[in-house]
Amino acid sequence: MSVKSKVRTAAKWLAGAAAVGAAVYGTQAGAAWLRYGIPNREDPSSEDKDLILNALLPGYEIVERHSIAVDAPFDITFQTACEIDLEDSRLSRAVFRARERLLGTTPRDNLLPRGILAQTKALGWATLAEVPHHEIVMGAVTQPWLADVVFRGLPLDEFLAFDDPAYVKIVWTLRADRVTATTSVFRTETRALACGPEARAKFRRYWSLVSPGIALIRLTLLKPVKQEAERRFAATADRTV
Repeated sequence: MSVKSKVRTAAKWLAGAAAVGAAVYGTQAGAAWLRYGIPNREDPSSEDKDLILNALLPGYEIVERHSIAVDAPFDITFQTACEIDLEDSRLSRAVFRARERLLGTTPRDNLLPRGILAQTKALGWATLAEVPHHEIVMGAVTQPWLADVVFRGLPLDEFLAFDDPAYVKIVWTLRADRVTATTSVFRTETRALACGPEARAKFRRYWSLVSPGIALIRLTLLKPVKQEAERRFAATADRTV
């Protein structure tokens, strides 16, 4: 096969892959649009239910729940989850950059600290609830459809009472549940509620557009947490031998 033929074949393959990717993305975006506002009908299993989130945001219009089994104690898993850095994932970086290009976000001058928990706090999120070594709930009010989004973390009482119709309330968790002395389950959940019709219309369009990428980011968090927690636990076990 000549070089020109190889180039044409590669170009056709890439074009086909791009078309398939666009079709899948479009299908997921359309599904997100249709599902918007339905999550209150979901009944997660007893293991997935989060009583803290139910108290902080019992009504919500979108939800993302993900979990993974980990061969490490829950406290090690939880600490690992708090310290994991999404920037270490190529896929997460690609999703973040895609959003920036799509919305025309101004490049950030200041460097964020390492670790998902420290990073989100630096961006303005506030801790709404915390159970040491088990779960932390972060929250903010925001207008995520803006190019240069601002997250306003509020004290718990203010967050619960907040009802500005131009904003969306968002909460998300990092949580590790004990299974046995040496195993656990890592869970993360995100909920959002538009506070009025103006915000709801804008957020529904935004969520339909970006939700496939956000789901990917949540999924890419699972495996690194599992691998690093198990590595830390193994290292701890080696030191005690």
